[in-house]
Parts: sequence; C-alpha cells; structure tokens
Amino acid sequence: MAEYDYDLITIGAGSGGVRATRLAGGSGKKVAIVESSRVGGTCVMRGCVPKKLLVYGAHFAEDFEDAKGYGWTIEGARHDWPTLIENKQKELERLEGIYNRILRDNNVELLRGRGTVVDAHTVAVDGKTYTAEKILIAVGGWPTMPDIPGIEHAITSNEALDLAELPKRVTIVGGGYIAVEFAGIFAALGAEVTQIIRKDMILRGFDSSMRAGLQEEMEKKGITILADTTVRSIEKTETGAFNLRFAGGDEHETDLVMYATGRAPNTSGLGLEEAGVELNDKGAVVVDDYSKTSVDSIYAIGDVTDRVNLTPVALNEGICFFETVFRDNPRKMDYDNIASAVFSQPPIGSVGLTEEQARKRGKIKVFLSRFKPMKYTLSGRDERSIMKLLVDAETDRVLGAHMLGVDAPEIIQGIAIALKCGATKAQFDATVGIHPTAAEEFVTMRDPVPEPDAEHTE
Repeated sequence: MAEYDYDLITIGAGSGGVRATRLAGGSGKKVAIVESSRVGGTCVMRGCVPKKLLVYGAHFAEDFEDAKGYGWTIEGARHDWPTLIENKQKELERLEGIYNRILRDNNVELLRGRGTVVDAHTVAVDGKTYTAEKILIAVGGWPTMPDIPGIEHAITSNEALDLAELPKRVTIVGGGYIAVEFAGIFAALGAEVTQIIRKDMILRGFDSSMRAGLQEEMEKKGITILADTTVRSIEKTETGAFNLRFAGGDEHETDLVMYATGRAPNTSGLGLEEAGVELNDKGAVVVDDYSKTSVDSIYAIGDVTDRVNLTPVALNEGICFFETVFRDNPRKMDYDNIASAVFSQPPIGSVGLTEEQARKRGKIKVFLSRFKPMKYTLSGRDERSIMKLLVDAETDRVLGAHMLGVDAPEIIQGIAIALKCGATKAQFDATVGIHPTAAEEFVTMRDPVPEPDAEHTE
C-alpha cells in the first residue's frame, strides 16, 4: 500500500473545508488544511458574518426614528463608520482565533500558502509538496466583474467591508442579494445610493412577490434603482469622483462604484484540469452525489462545486464527505427545501419553490397576506410585510413559503422544518398561532388568491 504524508489534505479553510477536516482529524486521521488567506473563509471573514454585523449597525437608524412614536426622545445620535468597521474587525479576529483553536484541538495541521493540485495524491504549497490519500477542494468562490474600460476603479463586496470612510454617493451595479444588502446598509447609514440592474427587477430567481415588494420598499427608503441599464465604462474625474457611462448614452456621477454582479468558483490556477479533474463551463468542479470528482482520490465541496452556494450547505456537504470517506457510511446531501435569507431592509426569508417554479409543476393555490407590522403602527413607518404560501392543489402539500418583512429569516427557519417534513396546508391551518406576532399569518391565511390575480407574467 502506498504511503502518504497525510490521510487528507484540504485546500481551503472556509466553513466547509474546516468542518470536513476537523471531523477527520478528530477521528484520528492525519490531516492538513491549506489556506493562503484568513482561516474562516468567505462567510466568516468577508461575507455573511461581517455583512450581518453591518446590517445590525444600519438598523439603528430606523430604530431611533421609530422610537419617537413610542415616547422616546433621542438627541444627538450620529453614526461613526470607522468605529463600526474597527469593532467589526475585532470580532473577526476573535472568530479567526476560535477557528484556529478548533483546528489545533482536532489535530489539524495548518499549511500557510497558496495550494495547488499536482496530481491525484499530491498538493504543492508555495513550492513544497505534500502527499495525501485523499484531497478535498474547498476553495469557495470569488467576486467577478465585467471586462469594461475603467473597471479597475470599482470595488467588490470584499473591499466594501473594509472601507475607511463611508462615501457620500455610492453606486452599486448588480441586482442579486449581495447588491441589495449593501444598498440597504449604505443607505441606512447616510449614503446616497443608486443601484443599477440590467433587468426590470432585482433578485432574479426569487419569488416574484418578494422581488416586487422589496424593490418598492427600497425605493421608499430613498434608494434609486436604475432598471434596464448597462454600464459601458467608468472614468475617474478630476475631482476624484467617478463617471459611469451607460449603454444608452446617459452618464452618472458617484463617489464609489461597487460591483456585485456574481461570483465564480475559485478554481483558476489550482491545477485541477492538469490533474484530470473535470470542470464545467463556469469553472466549477464537477462532482457526483458523494462530492467525488472525476479523479477517485479528489473530492470537492461548497461553492467551488456551484451546487447550492450557501454556507450551511457547505458545512453539511463537509459532514457527508467525512461520513462517506472516513466512516464507511455513504451519505448524500439533500438539496430539497433549503431555506435562505436576504438580509435586505426589510429582509426576505424563503424556503421551497417560488410561485413560478410551482406553477411549472402543476396546479397550485396561492395564499398571500400584505400588512403593516404592528411595530410600525405607533411609529408611523410606511413599510409593508408580505407573506406567501404555495400549495399543491391536489395533495395540499405546502411547496413554498416566502416572507418579506421584519424577522423574516428567523420565522422562515421554523417554517423550513415543516416543509422538510412534508406539511400540508391543512396542518398549517390546524396550528394555533402565537398572537400578536407576524409569524401567525402563516397559520391564519385561509382563502387563496383568486386565480387571475395569482398568475405572474415575467
């Protein structure tokens, strides 16, 4: 039997890679993990966690305003962006310390440097080679930007999290969840925000009611959304500002340009194709149901496979990999009814099929509720919540649940359990609501939307 330096070498110390590797190390295997940047990966260091901290900070602006309706007088409140960024950084350092401790406690050797695959059992880290019986690719994704003149003047979400100062005017190009989240953060903290999208509506792929509802609420908050617009070039002006030229000839001046137009698997220069690992046309690693690549000894999990690009999915894929490879307990990841959230303002929570997806499967019933949250009855804030259930007309099974509004992600997490269990609308109806809450709307919607009104046209 061939002898290797390690039982497992993982390239990428993000959420999925750390989970899989520390489970293997904790079980007695000799393992190493390779990382060229900060331990914790995209989610912890430059994604979900720091972004959510900024979202929390941004919410205080509206909370201070709403407090007046409840009898509070708040004088002299102001926001200091550098303080928020400094405190965010301290928290990330604390979390990175925890991740490093987890690796040490589970006998995982951390190899610092840029890792590349040499062959089926060999990894090179900054010129030094190591061998392993199994190799796991968990390098995640990376922001992409179009090749247009002046694109070097733009930043991505990576840099947005570390801005030294908050610009007066911010322009965000893109209509996905990262774009709308940062638009809400910057606007709430005082920036004049413009969002540029190529289509007519934000959040392609989400339920139509949530998309339309959020776009309306964002515009109420002063965010300018330029739909059906494409940026052709970016020029830096003599004043230090930036001038964007659009396909139609119009121009737009701003102090900061942020692109949030997608992410791509971070496989460039990794040596995978040279080692025989198949990649698809997007550069994602092609894997089977057990995360094995076209090379038997090499596996891949997380965003680098471009399956369902969510941190909890990568974590669970890491667990399935460990069970399959090191415990002789083959496990497949179940990708049905995975809940997700957009931490926009207001936020969105979703699980299951969108209305558009559900209609393609057959006849459905749509239950829809729009209302002003009780929190805003005294504050006077003009913000509406939307809740939606999609039900199979024949089986009564709930196919999708969507919410736009305060606490939507927290509420949808519980609803996701019901959908995972195959709950029916009758079982939702039989559930006694908690009053007064917004969540009770999910168990009190009795009448479906009339069919002509329920139809959606793209």
